[in-house]
Amino acid sequence: MTGYLQAKKILENSKINIKIQTLSTEKSLNRVSAINVYSNVNYPAANNTSFDGYAINSKDTIFLNQKKIKLFKIIKTIAAGDNPKISNIKKFQTVEVMTGALIPKPFDTVIPIEQIKFYPSNKVKKYILIDKKISKNNHIRFKGSDFKKKELIISKGEIVQPQHILAFKSLGIKKIKVMSKPNILFFSTGNEISEKNKINDWQIRNSNSYYIKSLSKNFLFNFIDGGLLKDKDNLLFEKKLNKSLNSKIDIIITSGAVSAGKFDFVPSIIKKFKLTSFFKGVSIRPGKPILFAKFKNKQKCFFGLPGNPISSAACFRFFVYPYVCNILGLQKEKPFKAILKKDFEKKKKFTRFLKAKLISTKNGTLEVEILTGQESFKIKSFIKSNVWALLKSGKSFFKKGQIIECFSPIFSNKNIFY
Repeated sequence: MTGYLQAKKILENSKINIKIQTLSTEKSLNRVSAINVYSNVNYPAANNTSFDGYAINSKDTIFLNQKKIKLFKIIKTIAAGDNPKISNIKKFQTVEVMTGALIPKPFDTVIPIEQIKFYPSNKVKKYILIDKKISKNNHIRFKGSDFKKKELIISKGEIVQPQHILAFKSLGIKKIKVMSKPNILFFSTGNEISEKNKINDWQIRNSNSYYIKSLSKNFLFNFIDGGLLKDKDNLLFEKKLNKSLNSKIDIIITSGAVSAGKFDFVPSIIKKFKLTSFFKGVSIRPGKPILFAKFKNKQKCFFGLPGNPISSAACFRFFVYPYVCNILGLQKEKPFKAILKKDFEKKKKFTRFLKAKLISTKNGTLEVEILTGQESFKIKSFIKSNVWALLKSGKSFFKKGQIIECFSPIFSNKNIFY
């Protein structure tokens, strides 16, 4: 049986190539940037004011004080979006500026409106009175002070977020190169699986395909439902596999029919194909029968997930998900650490993926509680969980207070700190 770390290494070394596509920036949300993207412009494009007020030339105030007051003539009002060009600017002149307005030379500083004294009155505003030295560069947003031309906006391998969209549009970037979404073809297997609501006691409602389909709404792949394969559909499965290898499908996944039972036909069919990588059976729980294969001379791979709902979910989380992240060029995921709330014992040779609940104590310490109901068919504990706890192989007993690794659900919107 393959060890968990060995299986991870096989996956890392069995990447398939994913194409790059160009999208308009407004359609690039939640896609992986395929290149480093740099600003083509300075932002702000020119010096502008951060306050409503009056712009002056600071040199005109060098010798001013309360005994030597000067009137500055108001010659123009400039709002954000106005052309700031003014000809023949003279000494002791000023322009009224609104927030965001460009500041024409030789003006180099802004006095906020709240500090202004008008002459002859607040109703008749012809001049402003200045009775002190004003320093240069007050209340000015400088050209390129946020983004300089050729400055990095997003790195290759980063996921485009709404804040990136804001930056792209502000900086005039219309298109971006992103990694194409892998196309995942998913098959459910087994005579017991039903799409009906009312079922017999010996049947099971199809849930695994809907779970993974729901993940595609927030994650980085396209889900294609291959339908249901019955226990004796081995030849049909082989036919569909052959067809998939000559299609735009990147990853084929089955749920069920991967163990060692009479109708578990998936492994024998997969072995008929020429493969460059393969493992079946990993020393993990849940999900021990998981299978992986990469097809020779094809940029395509296969995952055989177990049929039990939690086994399927765990194997997708810890095998398929990191594989997709890897082929898209995302950085390797790092677990976070938490203190184990209660003792836990497991078999030494297995790595355990456990449904768990993470809480933050009053003093800010992260504690993780391993929930009851860890069997692979039990869904209730999965609903109550907000993290996966990972207990490594090579050790049987994990003591209360020990620090262990935890992983968040895929793109979970659940508040894990409550």
